[in-house]
Amino acid sequence: MPFRFGKEPASVLTSGGGRRGRAGVVLAGALLAAGLTPVTGVPAVAADPTPGPSGKVTVVYEDDAIKAEDRRAVDAVRRSRVLEQVADWANASVALPHDLTVKVTDKVPPGVTDAVTQPDGRTIYILPAFLTEIEKSLDEVVKTVERPGLFPQDKYNARDLTALSTQFIFGHEMGHALQRQLMLPNLGLEEDAADGFASFYTVNEVGPDPSMAAALLFDEIARKQGQLTLEGFASDHPVTQQRVFNFLCYLDGSDPERFDRPLVGAGYLPKSRAPLCPQAWAMLDHGWWTQLGPHFTEAFRAEGDKSRAAARERLVAETKAFAEKLDEYRTSQ
Repeated sequence: MPFRFGKEPASVLTSGGGRRGRAGVVLAGALLAAGLTPVTGVPAVAADPTPGPSGKVTVVYEDDAIKAEDRRAVDAVRRSRVLEQVADWANASVALPHDLTVKVTDKVPPGVTDAVTQPDGRTIYILPAFLTEIEKSLDEVVKTVERPGLFPQDKYNARDLTALSTQFIFGHEMGHALQRQLMLPNLGLEEDAADGFASFYTVNEVGPDPSMAAALLFDEIARKQGQLTLEGFASDHPVTQQRVFNFLCYLDGSDPERFDRPLVGAGYLPKSRAPLCPQAWAMLDHGWWTQLGPHFTEAFRAEGDKSRAAARERLVAETKAFAEKLDEYRTSQ
């Protein structure tokens, strides 16, 4: 029973190998940065001598506002502490101007059906029924989709997949909160940047499991969506199946020596996309470290500046390497 998006680059495959739908990956032409030269470091951002912001991220499970039918999925997330892991990293690394409360509750604003970040970035709501839907989808995945070799056998169950994919989704919402509280400049859609933060945080701090769990979940969601409507194409979110390949591309690009064989070699990430992924990851990693740099906590500043400098050097190297292979890449398409 193959991983549905894994065997043919533009198809969503059923467990029996038949096609259930098609989704294309649109590869944009890469623009090489001009004049980049290797550097030995990046100057640290000057610290403000006055007391800085002290907002904290707090995760709250409102037990009296969680329906009985959703407690199983909520328990999977609570016991895993995946939400707290993201919150702890943010508290240690970023000086927020305001407190941020993450509420797992049925008491949500009108029309909320999943996980959302309020416009001021001070509250994130996670609807328990949304976690139940995630668990149901992943239970179906476990029953019908062959486990990818990269994903651990002992975690290939609905409970662990629910926790890991929720960690990635919460990373997306944290990306929104950081953008809104810190007024970070975007060069594209905010939803793309939020997806990018989810990959940036989980790949750097957790490893490949959240990206893989999210890819499995979003692939299942894409299959259930069926043929895209005008509203689907017009959404501010990328097309669901494209998000799957974006998650995998960033993961692969973070360490091609480790991930090329289980992702590209096994057919989960198309060979046409893979050459773009090392530079794509390097740009994302450098971008988020740079955006967050002025907002590092004092305790994290030395480590953060070191990570930012390393990310820039890698971006320079990956851009140079891609430039050397660009003609080969273009002629292979």
